[in-house]
Amino acid sequence: MSENLDKSNINETGKSKSNDSEQGLEDAVEGSEKALQKKIKSVSPSTRRVQRPHASPPRFVTVEELLETAKGVTNMALAHEIVVNGDFRIKPVELPEDSLEKRVKDIVHKAFWDCLSVQLSEDPPTYDRAIKLVGEIKETLLSFLLPGHTRLRNQITEVLDLDLIKQEAENGALDISKLAEFIIGMMGTLCAPVRDEEVKKLKDIKEIVPLFRAIFSVLDLMKVDMANFAVSSIRPHLMQQSVEYERKQFQEILEKQPNSLDFVTQWLEEAADDLLSQKYKNALPAGEGAAGSGDGPSPDPVEVQNYAYLMLLKWDHLHRPFPETVLMDHSRFQELQLQLEQLAVLGAVLLVTFSMAAPGISSRADFAEKLKMFVKILLTDMHLP
Repeated sequence: MSENLDKSNINETGKSKSNDSEQGLEDAVEGSEKALQKKIKSVSPSTRRVQRPHASPPRFVTVEELLETAKGVTNMALAHEIVVNGDFRIKPVELPEDSLEKRVKDIVHKAFWDCLSVQLSEDPPTYDRAIKLVGEIKETLLSFLLPGHTRLRNQITEVLDLDLIKQEAENGALDISKLAEFIIGMMGTLCAPVRDEEVKKLKDIKEIVPLFRAIFSVLDLMKVDMANFAVSSIRPHLMQQSVEYERKQFQEILEKQPNSLDFVTQWLEEAADDLLSQKYKNALPAGEGAAGSGDGPSPDPVEVQNYAYLMLLKWDHLHRPFPETVLMDHSRFQELQLQLEQLAVLGAVLLVTFSMAAPGISSRADFAEKLKMFVKILLTDMHLP
């Protein structure tokens, strides 16, 4: 009887250990995939662009032209990211705790709110800064309105009439608390559902200066929400116009800087040459050279383009500059290339293992899955392309 109990305990212990090991293996795989994503995003190889010789010297450009070109490239990159990345979202700026910018920002903000507190503590109170803040809040609330929100627009304009507020302040009849109450109520009407909790907390703040500070903090979050709403609204229109828009932008850049697409030209020429050499190598009988290869027909442009994109999956990112027209998708091509290399290694390991392993091992149902898990973990630190 005791022997049977001991055996059952041993079996249960073995099962629990196997379950724990499988769970730990799955956690390790998830951790390896997250580490891979972080590594791809954090590592961006520094490519040195070597200028190719030109028939004519480069044209000098002014600072204004450079700034205008940079602005156009920035807008194009933003539009491209919105179209390609369906999960694109604008996030609030969070400065590092130990950064100089954050320290300066905190000092300036503290000085401003301290000055406001001093003004409101005077006898009689001075409302100059407070009225300016109300004006900024008014403009922000109006910016959230859509063209059809006529009633809300009129309501905000009437209640937050700065001229009337100044007259009330001069006559000692200004009630900041009522204005704050109206502002909080309007924020609750205009905010996204995700901000309801932040707006609700504003009602618990009784002091004027902390209340204004909290109001501006929530308004900043509402601006981000409004920007993301605008992005989601214009995405369908951008998807329809993105190709023509990017073509127009690249054409304008090319007109201002004729050598701005040299690496694209080199990339496509190399793809065309490779296709021609492959065709002649397959077409000519064995022993004949490639003489007369220049007399053949030019390759199809679509075929050249497809082959050129395949070349990007084997690109030497450390030593070769990336083509300009696909530079905005540089990180995506790096990720695809890394996934392709890992898939090739994984396939080779599975092929060799199944051909060499005994039938009793390779025929197990979970053998292939466990082997793939182990290989993925081992490939976590695989070199980036």
